Amino acid sequence: MIFDGFELKEEIVNALNDLHFKSFSPIQKEILPLALKNKSLIGQSKTGSGKTHAFLIPIFNKLDLDNQDCQAIILSPTRELATQIYNVCLHLNKFFDDKIDIRLYTGGSDRLKEIKKLENSQPQIVIGTPGRISDLMIKANALKGFNANTLVVDEADMAFEIGFLDDIDLIAGRLTNPQIMVFSATIKEEIKPFIRKYINTNDHIKVDLELNKIKHVLIPIKSRDKFMLLSWLINNINPYLCLIFGNKKQDCEAIASFLLDNNIKVGILHGGLSARERKRVLNDINDLKYQYVVVSDIAARGIDILGVSHVINFSLPTDFEFYIHRSGRTARNNSDGICYSFTEFKNEEYLKSLEEKGIKFSYCDIRPNGFIEYNPNRRTDRVKPISEERKKAEKLVPKSKKVTPGYKKKRLKEVKKLEREMKYKRPRNK
Repeated sequence: MIFDGFELKEEIVNALNDLHFKSFSPIQKEILPLALKNKSLIGQSKTGSGKTHAFLIPIFNKLDLDNQDCQAIILSPTRELATQIYNVCLHLNKFFDDKIDIRLYTGGSDRLKEIKKLENSQPQIVIGTPGRISDLMIKANALKGFNANTLVVDEADMAFEIGFLDDIDLIAGRLTNPQIMVFSATIKEEIKPFIRKYINTNDHIKVDLELNKIKHVLIPIKSRDKFMLLSWLINNINPYLCLIFGNKKQDCEAIASFLLDNNIKVGILHGGLSARERKRVLNDINDLKYQYVVVSDIAARGIDILGVSHVINFSLPTDFEFYIHRSGRTARNNSDGICYSFTEFKNEEYLKSLEEKGIKFSYCDIRPNGFIEYNPNRRTDRVKPISEERKKAEKLVPKSKKVTPGYKKKRLKEVKKLEREMKYKRPRNK
């Protein structure tokens, strides 16, 4: 059956129609021609651009329904991300008369129960975290995934940051000539050795980050209290859903406490929360119980939080690549979004690196009653170089030995007068 120019199983087309798909996204249009031909590849695009369907459609399309062995392994760095992929699989599965055996394996589940079930039958599609899949497949030898013909590594940059490189390498090394698809928002140096080992780097699909749909606004701190600036900012925006990013768990907790003290109902999501707490917060977010959610980078990466209209960087992330991840939480599904960032002048090189990636910043200052235009080229607290005439004038005008009221102002006035005379070469009257 043809859908947007691609020959797909009727069940898949019915699932896409059920989601009101009109056409494939840019990353899907680039990935599908190679993936449907069983090619290994690298897919690079921002989170929320449609990567999940880009790899699931080819998996479901080539799945042998009569083969009860494990045919596809999908690795995701966190249980939340793995659960999201699992739910998309369940939606696709609804449209197949012969139900596909799809199983989710993540940390925190009953390992012995999983092993016992695997002794009786094997899943056709496996989704899970690298640590748990490696444990069941290699250590316990319960998951017979060695003949799987497809391996997907989703959010690869995050998986490698967390420390799943060895597990992913172990799993990939045990498969016999599989199709390997690596998906990531950014391709960092740490990922490249793995990619070179398993994938022809010519098949690197990179789709623009669509940063033009996001308005990037810088707000100068100017030695002011950031919590005060945050309260002014919140008083002047009315988001559908706003994510406020802190760099550390302690920052997130401090921001959330401040907002709660100011009678603002707020959710909090960081790596220090238990799996149960994170699941509860995500459910509350999707049920629109919060207008503001304070998040850390680890907690928010890749998680599909719908309806984010605003992003606030309470502090800029240490790695400027993370700025792209953060701002990419908004402006999804062809909508617009806005990203506010509190900045200091020491961030200039950092911001320049982002501008070189195509991000265009606008500048505003914030006051209790609204925004005012901010010109970064007219900074009042930029240190001006001391002229040679000023240095000479400072030496020629002696300091008073006797301290009298206003003597510093009088001396400064005399120094400036002498500086002007020397600058314009007018002799001083003796």
